[in-house]
Amino acid sequence: MATQQFDNQLTIMRTDVNVDNTGVINTLHTDKILLTTLNSKYIHASLGLRYLYANLKDLQTCCEIKEFVIQTRPLDIVEQILASNPTIVGFGVYIWNIVETTNVVSLLKVIAPEVIVVLGGPEVSYESESQAIVQDSDYVLTGEADISFYELCRDIINNNAPDTKIMKSKPVDLKDLEMPYQYYSDEDLKNRLLYVEASRGCPFKCEFCLSSLDTKSNPYELTVFLQEMEVLYQRGARNFKFIDRTFNLDINTSIQIMQFFLDRMTDDLYLHFEVVPDHLPRKLKEMLAQFPANTLQFEIGIQTFNQEVQTNISRKQNNPKSKDNLIWLKENTSAHLHADLIFGLPGETFESFKDSFDQLYACQPHEIQMGILKRLKGSPIIRHTENFDLRFNPLPPFNILSTDRIDFATMQLVNRFARYWDMIGNSGRFKHTLTHLLTDKPFDDFMAITNWLFNATGQTHKINLKRLYELMSQSVEALFPEKHQDVLPKIEMDYTASQLKGAFSTLNLYAHEKKQTTSSGKLLQRQKQHMQ
Repeated sequence: MATQQFDNQLTIMRTDVNVDNTGVINTLHTDKILLTTLNSKYIHASLGLRYLYANLKDLQTCCEIKEFVIQTRPLDIVEQILASNPTIVGFGVYIWNIVETTNVVSLLKVIAPEVIVVLGGPEVSYESESQAIVQDSDYVLTGEADISFYELCRDIINNNAPDTKIMKSKPVDLKDLEMPYQYYSDEDLKNRLLYVEASRGCPFKCEFCLSSLDTKSNPYELTVFLQEMEVLYQRGARNFKFIDRTFNLDINTSIQIMQFFLDRMTDDLYLHFEVVPDHLPRKLKEMLAQFPANTLQFEIGIQTFNQEVQTNISRKQNNPKSKDNLIWLKENTSAHLHADLIFGLPGETFESFKDSFDQLYACQPHEIQMGILKRLKGSPIIRHTENFDLRFNPLPPFNILSTDRIDFATMQLVNRFARYWDMIGNSGRFKHTLTHLLTDKPFDDFMAITNWLFNATGQTHKINLKRLYELMSQSVEALFPEKHQDVLPKIEMDYTASQLKGAFSTLNLYAHEKKQTTSSGKLLQRQKQHMQ
C-alpha cells in the first residue's frame, strides 16, 4: 500500500496566496510548503513535523506533511516530494536518517535546484558547516524551530529571504506554542506510536546526551496538556509514548498524569515513560502498583554503575537506590522494564562494564539494552577525546571504535555480545532457557555463547529463528555439557511458545550433528531459469 511505503501523509493544501503591503498573507498566491522526514519505521509518526505544522499560522493552509521510511529509495522519495510541487521543503534530520536524507537532498537539488531546502533537527544543529547535507541545502535552523520555521517561510514567501544560511532559533516559550496533537490522523491513531510530551528539557548533565545542554526541564501547563490527551483518547488513541527525558522528575505532575490514564483504563491502553531510576517516592509507587499487566513500559537509564565513570560524564545517580527501585518495580508492578547500559564511556573498562551488566541482570529487568557510545554532535562528551583517546566512527551512527581502556577488537566483541543479547535475551524468546542457563556471572556465560555463535555462523544478523533455537542448544552442549540435558526442556518450552512450524524433535540440537549441505546446483538456479 502507498501509505505503508511512503508513511502517513497529512495534506492540507492552499490554492492561492498573496501578501499585501502590511506583510499579511492573503489567499491569492501559489507557494507551497512541504514538511518531511525519514522515519526509521512506518510505526513511528513524527511529532516534530506536527509541531512545525501546528505553528505555521496563516501559512498552514499551504503546507503538506509527507513522512517516509529510510528503507524507501531516495529517487522514489524525491518523486513523491516533487509531486506536491513545493516551493519550500523542510527536512527533519536525525542521527538515524542523516545518510538517507543527505542522499535525498542531493538528488532533489540536482533534479529541482529551484526548490528551497530547509534543514532542522539535532543532527544539523551542531557542527553544521562541515556537513555535506548542509552544503546542499539553502537554510539550516538550529535548535527548537517550532516558531523560527514559520518566520523563515514567511520571509521567503514575502521575497525577504535572509542572507544567512545557518540560523539559530530563539528559545521557545512553551505557552506560546500551538499543540500538535490534532494533526495525528485517524490512521496514525490506529496503526502508529503516538509521541507526546508533558515537558521539554532535562536538568541533568550527562555528557553523552544532547539534553545535557538544557538548563532545566520545562513543563507544559498540565491542564492544557491533559485536555489534549483527552481529545486523543476520545478519538481512539490507546498507545502513548512520552518522550519526556525525566517523566518522574515532578512527582505531583507524574501522579496526575498517571491518574488520568488510570481513570480511563482499557485492555488496549499502553503507556511508555522514561524514568529516573533513583527517584521513586512512595506516592508514585502506590500509583504504579495499580496499573494492570501489559499497560506500562519504563525505559530506565542506568548507563553504568561505575562511580568513577559517572563522575567523568557528570552523571549523578544513587546506585543502591536505583537497584532497589528496579527490584521493587519488578516485584510489585506489572510494568515492562527496559534498562539501558552504555559501553565505551570515558574511563570504563571491559571488567567494570561486565560488573555493571552483572549487577543490572541481578535486578531482573525484562530487557537490558546495551548501547554503544555514540558521538552526538554538540554533546559535551567530546571534551574527553584526548584524555581518554576516544576514537569515533567518522560515519553515522558515529559509534565509539576504541578508547584508552578498550581496544578495537574488544569493542567489536561487545558489539557482537549486544547484538546476540538483543536477539536472545531481550526478545523474550528464550526466557526459560536463559533463566536456567545463566549463573551469578551472566556476562561471562553469555560472552561464551557469543563467541561460540559467531565462530559457528560468522553472522550477527539474518539468523533464521528456528536455526537460532538449534544454535542455542548446540552452544549449550558444546560449552556447558553438564547442563545440556537439563536445559533442553527449557529450550523446548521456549520453542513451543514461539509457535514456529515443525516439531521440536526435528531440530538439529547437537553440535556434533552435521549440517545438511546445500546442493551446488542451487547456486546456478537463476541462470538455469533463463535457459529453460
